[in-house]
Amino acid sequence: MDKVRIFDTTLRDGEQTPGVTVTPEQKLQIAIKLDELGVDAIEAGFPIVSQGEMKAISDIVKQGLKAEICGLARATETDIDAAIKCNLNYVHTFIATSDIHLQYKLKMTRDQVLDRAIKAVEYAKKHGLRVEFSAEDATRSERPFLIQVFKAVTDAGADRIDIPDTVGYATPQYIADLVTEVKAATRLPISMHCHDDFGLAVANSIAGINAGAACAHVTINGLGERAGNASLEEFVMALQCLYNRGHNIKTTSLYEISRFVSNTMGIVVQPNKAIIGENAFGHESGIHTHGILNNPLTYEPISPELVGRKRWLQAGKHAGAHGIRAMLEEFGIKPTEEQLHAIVEKQKNMADKGRSITTAELLSVAGEVMNSSQFEERFKLYDFHIVTGMNIIPTAVVRLNAEGKDLIASEIGVGPVDAALKAIQKIASDVSNIKIREYKLDSITGGSDALAEVIVKVEDKNGNIVSARKANEDIVVASVEAVMDAINKVLLKKVLFTKPD
Repeated sequence: MDKVRIFDTTLRDGEQTPGVTVTPEQKLQIAIKLDELGVDAIEAGFPIVSQGEMKAISDIVKQGLKAEICGLARATETDIDAAIKCNLNYVHTFIATSDIHLQYKLKMTRDQVLDRAIKAVEYAKKHGLRVEFSAEDATRSERPFLIQVFKAVTDAGADRIDIPDTVGYATPQYIADLVTEVKAATRLPISMHCHDDFGLAVANSIAGINAGAACAHVTINGLGERAGNASLEEFVMALQCLYNRGHNIKTTSLYEISRFVSNTMGIVVQPNKAIIGENAFGHESGIHTHGILNNPLTYEPISPELVGRKRWLQAGKHAGAHGIRAMLEEFGIKPTEEQLHAIVEKQKNMADKGRSITTAELLSVAGEVMNSSQFEERFKLYDFHIVTGMNIIPTAVVRLNAEGKDLIASEIGVGPVDAALKAIQKIASDVSNIKIREYKLDSITGGSDALAEVIVKVEDKNGNIVSARKANEDIVVASVEAVMDAINKVLLKKVLFTKPD
């Protein structure tokens, strides 16, 4: 079968996520990442909305990416002209076809909508553009009128037809029936544009593909209006693993671009999200970890490496001896059966108090039970200095000893914590390619002198992730101590597993 075409609309529909806005420079960076990922088309934006939007789209076009670059336009000459000014040669034009949209939004008759759709396609074709026509709210439109519109724009020269499930209202069976009818009526390549209001966006997209559609409109992390769009990661992996369909996506880069888009757009990915959520390949339950350690297929439908991830185990009250032993052995720690039992019980008691167990805490517990000395710190903090205040850019200077060498780094940030962690990360990245992956701050007491608790995760170049927790009345101190603890623990793993035999 032909490969399924992946049309990414993160930069258009994804940016319409409430609270999200990105600069032209950030849009270009995301577009480059999407192109490297292997998407077939990038909907770079909606040219008519602002001058900044037009600049961003123009810059993406000038980049000369392999992917087709598309711009959204209402079915008006003004919108299409804006796309032309961006030097686009591909336009995605749309007009609503459902009665509720006609009556309450467009205030137009069906004949007027039909005429507008035809003229928009003809105008775009006259200017040499490839045209993908979208009937907004198609799945709530009366079928005979929808087919009439699709046939008319096909005759007007449209190159592709898009079927949007604008409010996520359709079901997979309805989508399959609709695609079959539209394909028979138009003979054009069909795209699916599904929203996730009922959690069916990916299922509906796949139903459309199985019924004969050639393309799906998707977004990184499922970003988009309201509940979002079909998630690129989920759609691609389901397509590949469950339906044996081909595509051009480099799946090992999925996690990397997910994090990049999350950080750039400021929308945190929920931990339990399929494929790219932090917990997607994490295991705590003793039953699960026992199975995973014997054969990962017992509780993992796909290998984490396939999507750029690594499997990880979590200490906690559900953890069993097999899982805790495996976690400790990653750090070269081999307790006796008696010691292992004591470590498991002690960390369970900690978890029963309502707190997650970080990697660093588990190692500390093991050290106490086994009566071993504290692991040698390869990164030692000598001193740090923060300058901040009104009308002053927060600046941090950090002095560390790394690998026996004294190192100093200075960085600015949006606040004192940001500046301090950037300075530490600068040294850690240069010396051992370690990056801060996640930062979380909680107040565990009330008042202006509240005790702050910081949990961080750091990651090395091999994808090993170590978490650490520290508490202090000074947020900066707690943050710095947590990061230093996590870095030292992940370095311990590196030392143990890179020593020659």
